[in-house]
Amino acid sequence: MLLILLPSYQPFVVFLFSCQDSKSTDNSEQKNDALFSTEGVLTNINERVYNNDESVRAYSEFSWKENGSSRILEGNGIPNHEVGTFPNSGNPNTIRAQNVSENFTLYPSIESEDGVAVGGPAGAIAYAINSVKFDPATAGRCNDSGRCSLAQGQGRWNIEALGHNTFDFGDDMNHAHVQPNGAYHYHGMPELLLDLLGQDQTITLVGWAADGFPVYARYGYKEANDSTSGIKIIETSWKLKSSPDAGRPSTLTQLVGGPGQGTNRPNIPIAMGAFTQDFEYIEGSGDLDQCNGRVGVTPEFPKGIYYYMVTDDFPYFSRCLKGDLN
Repeated sequence: MLLILLPSYQPFVVFLFSCQDSKSTDNSEQKNDALFSTEGVLTNINERVYNNDESVRAYSEFSWKENGSSRILEGNGIPNHEVGTFPNSGNPNTIRAQNVSENFTLYPSIESEDGVAVGGPAGAIAYAINSVKFDPATAGRCNDSGRCSLAQGQGRWNIEALGHNTFDFGDDMNHAHVQPNGAYHYHGMPELLLDLLGQDQTITLVGWAADGFPVYARYGYKEANDSTSGIKIIETSWKLKSSPDAGRPSTLTQLVGGPGQGTNRPNIPIAMGAFTQDFEYIEGSGDLDQCNGRVGVTPEFPKGIYYYMVTDDFPYFSRCLKGDLN
């Protein structure tokens, strides 16, 4: 048993990683047929640590185990790191424990080259090691006239949580905030989780997507399949459009839901980048595909695997998954 003490602002944070692989005798057929295997990678983790941040003051609990062909997560969704102040002026919600119980395949396979949209009401797109979910989209919408809502909005223009100053979702230094049910969740780079999991400029496995593929953050090898090529900040292939789409509202005229609702705000510009539709995927313009992923080698997978990336720029985290969700 390897005991790793992680430096933190907290008085004690302990991860337990077992060096012994979990094995099963009832999944040999799936193992033989699988193109990718994640068996034995971060599957013996069990943590319970008190987070004394003034906005949390609760135990962060999570465990990852193997059972047959499944990776099993049990947790309470409480972050194991410092967070911003909640509630705040942009987010009136308080962090509360959740009941997180999820199964992921240990043998993921690519089923859709274009990816399948997932997340939000359809379910969490991924979970970080600490059982906090990645949920990059928002329920905010605007209609063509600029009438907008940050909560259960109506209209065809999807509001982004990050990357602009037009709308305030009250996100913190981890690009996270709190849903009405108390679920703290990441919209982008989980900065202080990265501090716990690795050193600066390292390739860091931060979680698992719902289809069983791993999730890494910020850094990867310069050449996807060459571990000797050096490390770089991985760039997305989604780019801001040079001009707005037809019918896009340019001015916020009214905010009817969420913090500040009911406020008339004539002549407040809606910056490019405030809407999901302000971006387009340009194949080959970055390091990643349309689902913010790629096939390559990593420290945990020296023979290569498909993996998703959390990036510093839009889409920050994938809005689609390529693997089997059944």
